[in-house]
Amino acid sequence: MIVSASRRTDLPAFYTPWLYRRLYEGYALTRGPYRPHRLSRVPLSASVLDGVVFWSKNPAPLLEGPGRDALALLKSWGVPFYVQFTITPYGPELEPGLPGKGELLRLFRRMAAAWGPGRVVWRYDPVIVSGAYTAAYHRERFAQMAAELAGAADECVFSFLDLYPKAKARSAGLADREVPAVVQRELALSFAETAAKTGLRLRSCCEALGMLDRAQSGIHPGACVDPQRLERLGGFSLRVHKDAGQRLGCGCAESVDIGMYTSCTHGCVYCYATASAKKAVENRAGHDPRSPLLVGWPGPEDEIVPRAAASHREGQLRLF
Repeated sequence: MIVSASRRTDLPAFYTPWLYRRLYEGYALTRGPYRPHRLSRVPLSASVLDGVVFWSKNPAPLLEGPGRDALALLKSWGVPFYVQFTITPYGPELEPGLPGKGELLRLFRRMAAAWGPGRVVWRYDPVIVSGAYTAAYHRERFAQMAAELAGAADECVFSFLDLYPKAKARSAGLADREVPAVVQRELALSFAETAAKTGLRLRSCCEALGMLDRAQSGIHPGACVDPQRLERLGGFSLRVHKDAGQRLGCGCAESVDIGMYTSCTHGCVYCYATASAKKAVENRAGHDPRSPLLVGWPGPEDEIVPRAAASHREGQLRLF
């Protein structure tokens, strides 16, 4: 079983004490997004875990305290992990809760130095073309960031803005326009040229990119939950399936997410995972690191259902 931690929230930024306790106690409870009183009991032990994929815009807590202890526990079990680390070129009007870009770029290099470049993937996502954030601006900033991360990052994942209705409503005109197909193609080719110069493998996340020749451009289809990366880090082979529950064009392997929507307080206006900034603050305030749930505690109306889980490690490589 591969664990996603998490597409639904920035678990590394806000909830590493909870993560360490869940690993130490060997399980977590997750509340279903559509059946909130049905709780899944997800086993978290060396016998079933094949890897953990972290998603974060500020994963600094993974370097110290409970976050470091959680990673040390995974290492002691022989469970590989890596971090999808999003660093975009936007200001506080779009990303009000994040540190400055220079600080995040330095953090990326610190993490790569501590763990090795294969454990940190750079995400340039989403690409928003609006107002001051022109195509020319993205070409320049992507090249600058790639140069600063050269040698620390081995891969960059990018995608263009998707117009999620709730995010569009709160964007106040800052992130409510689709990027035209011709601009997508031009930017993708520019990113590919920069990636080739800086030693980055470039992957697109759920992007068709029109008539672009991927083989010629060097842009590979994305798999953010990447079994091949976990295999390289873990030194074993995995027999896993593509995740049928994700968007069209997603190349991710099946994983189990242990996060919760609307519990990240970074406040990014384009975020698909936060329905309300106010509710996110309330949910975070309801977090208790001692609880098996990320937010709150199980109640008498809740049904706890064990989730079937097994390791998919094998000696012969067979993917998808």
